[in-house]
Amino acid sequence: MVTDIVAILCTAAPGEAESMAQALVEQRIAACVNIVPVQSTYRWKGELCNDPEHLMIVKTIKEDVDRAVAAIRLMHSAEVPEIIVLPVISGYAPYLDWVRHETKGTP
Repeated sequence: MVTDIVAILCTAAPGEAESMAQALVEQRIAACVNIVPVQSTYRWKGELCNDPEHLMIVKTIKEDVDRAVAAIRLMHSAEVPEIIVLPVISGYAPYLDWVRHETKGTP
C-alpha cells in the first residue's frame, strides 16, 4: 500500500543544503529534511567531477511535490539539480500523520 507521503532526494553544496532545508520547513513545504554529507562522482559537460555535497532527504506529502520541486529549483545554484521523488510505501503511522500535519495535509 503506497501512502500519500513522499521522500525527495536532492544534493546541494554544503551550506546551500542547510538554507534550503530551513526554507522548506519554514514554508511548511516539508515536515522534515535530513542532511547527510556525501561524495558525488559524476560527469558534467564532458568532465569527470568528484565533489563533496550534502544529500537532503525531504519528507512531504504527494500533493506538495510540485511546490517542493519548484521551491528547490528556485533556491538551488546548480543548472540541473538532482531532484528525485520516491513514494513512501509504508511507515510508522504516527510519524506519517505528523508529516501530514506539519505540511498542512490532513491526517
